Amino acid sequence: MNRSALSRGTAAGLGLGLALTGLTAPPLRAQSLTATTSFPAAPPPIGLPRLQSQVSCPALQQRLAAVVGGEAAAWSVSVADPSGRLLADINGRRPRIPASNQKLISTAIALDRLGPDYRLTTRLWRLADGSLRITGEGDPDLGLTQLRRFAKLALGSGGGPGEPAAAPVRIQLVEEPSQRWWPSDWHWGDRAEAYGAPITRLALTSNAIDMAVPNPPDRLQRLLGQEIRRQGGQVAFSVVPSSAPGAIDGSNATLLYEEPSVGMHGLLSLANTESHNFTAEVLLRQASTSWDLAQARGAAMQWLAAQGLPMEGVVVVDGSGLSRSNRLTSRLLAALLLRMAQHPYAANYQASMAVAGQRGTLRNLYRGTSLDGRFRGKTGTISGVRSISGVLDTPEGPRYVSAIANGGSAPNTTIGRILRESQVPGLCPAI
Repeated sequence: MNRSALSRGTAAGLGLGLALTGLTAPPLRAQSLTATTSFPAAPPPIGLPRLQSQVSCPALQQRLAAVVGGEAAAWSVSVADPSGRLLADINGRRPRIPASNQKLISTAIALDRLGPDYRLTTRLWRLADGSLRITGEGDPDLGLTQLRRFAKLALGSGGGPGEPAAAPVRIQLVEEPSQRWWPSDWHWGDRAEAYGAPITRLALTSNAIDMAVPNPPDRLQRLLGQEIRRQGGQVAFSVVPSSAPGAIDGSNATLLYEEPSVGMHGLLSLANTESHNFTAEVLLRQASTSWDLAQARGAAMQWLAAQGLPMEGVVVVDGSGLSRSNRLTSRLLAALLLRMAQHPYAANYQASMAVAGQRGTLRNLYRGTSLDGRFRGKTGTISGVRSISGVLDTPEGPRYVSAIANGGSAPNTTIGRILRESQVPGLCPAI
């Protein structure tokens, strides 16, 4: 997660950070940088292919039925082509726990609502009384290097009129209440692991070291305070809830500095290629313009419905798939992949995925087979669940494939057979 110098922070007065995001410089009292447009309007524009409801390729249907065999009850499989034909479908309407295939939804919404140039931003503000405020958007790569920069800026910018130079710098940290740090049904054991770290706006190293950081605001105060003292200053911290008037939008403060994250490609790749739970959760919240997860998942359901996707049985509970209360169908995921293939940012979406035999969570799967380098997708794994959904290259064009197993033996082997059968030419002649 290294960042180039060109992607890092800038002084707000120069407007350079905003130039990097493709936005115009704000007035002195800055406004929140959120997306102003969404593609497409609901319902989807006429002419875009939509997933059909009837299977149209008996030959492939028979082959996939033979692959899952007596374990069919544990599987949901859907395969579609670019025209929207449902080539094969096994239990495609049955809601299943999707594991990290849930991230395909979060990243699609984020790319659509925020755009490919969006960056998560950490900001330093000065209030009228001379105190400082730090706000964040959950940058997953915020680290000690950036903390040193904030310490230096705080020492150079803090203090009210007439205060002696030795007076402590007063810094407010704007954060979500602790009851929002985790989705409510995440298992307590998962919350202790790095992959289940708390979701906060100001997150050093994604709130994880070897394990999850249990209290991110305490850690931030400790490390930032150490750095300020190392640079010769003193500091007094307070934590302000994000719901406080003006806490996030800067309506009562002057913007001093912005620290942008890596670009959207890097964020999407963290979520999809590396299956980073923290990043997926942050993207869902930012794209829905709410860090209240109930509101965020409601916005996600509305967005999915607006795309004309099959919504029967679909339940969005979190942004990463760690919750076992999520329910997706293989038809929903195949239809989402088809929909995003028609999106203006289709290339960005597909480029964020793992590649069979080569990259990310698929790098060790299907090497040396016909799938090597020819399948881009998202994996999902939690206890008893295995899922893979993505875009398969075939001699007859792309296929949009989703396979979810809740139970079943040797799921990776079965999924490999499903994908290879879907590559066989001549089974599904074009109409």
